[in-house]
Amino acid sequence: MPRRRIGFWYRFAAMICKPPLVVLVKRDWRGMEHMPAEGGFITAVNHNSHVDPFAYAHYQYNTGRVPRFLAKSGLFKKGFIGAAMRGTGQIPVYRESTDALSAFRAAIDAVERGECVAFYPEGTLTRDPDGWPMTAKTGAARVALQTKCPVIPVAQWGCNELLPPYAKKPHLWPRKTHHVLAGPPVDLSRFYDQEMSAELLKEATEVIMAAVTRHLEEIRGEKAPETPYDPRRERIEQRRRTQAQTVRETQTETVGEGDSGK
Repeated sequence: MPRRRIGFWYRFAAMICKPPLVVLVKRDWRGMEHMPAEGGFITAVNHNSHVDPFAYAHYQYNTGRVPRFLAKSGLFKKGFIGAAMRGTGQIPVYRESTDALSAFRAAIDAVERGECVAFYPEGTLTRDPDGWPMTAKTGAARVALQTKCPVIPVAQWGCNELLPPYAKKPHLWPRKTHHVLAGPPVDLSRFYDQEMSAELLKEATEVIMAAVTRHLEEIRGEKAPETPYDPRRERIEQRRRTQAQTVRETQTETVGEGDSGK
């Protein structure tokens, strides 16, 4: 695929980031042929290390279709970082918008201009104890259904072994391998031209994440849990456990006070 629309800032970023990545990780990269040669599209990528955005950007850069990542709009106003974000064509997300579609207007515009927009649908590092993709937010599905663009599912694994989630120190040795597997576009056609309800977006998002998870299963040679980890459900369960523990402790104290009064 021909390189295009890369520009000074992206080449500058690549010049800085690629050498340490080449030194730190080996590469097992597959599926580049699924990246559209022309036209706008979305990639949906799992997220399990603070290093993997750089490693995935390296992979995507090598396809000739550089990724435009979504980032908080405030970052675009901060000196050198802001200049680099703007120069590399990253996409501001206006989270303060009360209209969910308007919050992703810049991503929609980028797709319609023919760009590759990279989404981390989980929104943060996975909290699944075994590193599997967890439940995702609906932004990628929202943009995909609005634009009807191809959605390429991408699974990655290995950077989490270099720098595990929430770890402070990397594990440099032995040298880790960054595995990437991109698949064919996810078929979302059955969701087109329908009212963009919360339920529709949730279902489309689950279809996207199921494809990402299948590719990660292939990389890892394992089966993912049948039900993705849901951090919101886990928080609710944790509160219930805490409340139940508090009740048990209160009952124990009450019984103890009653016994001491005999």
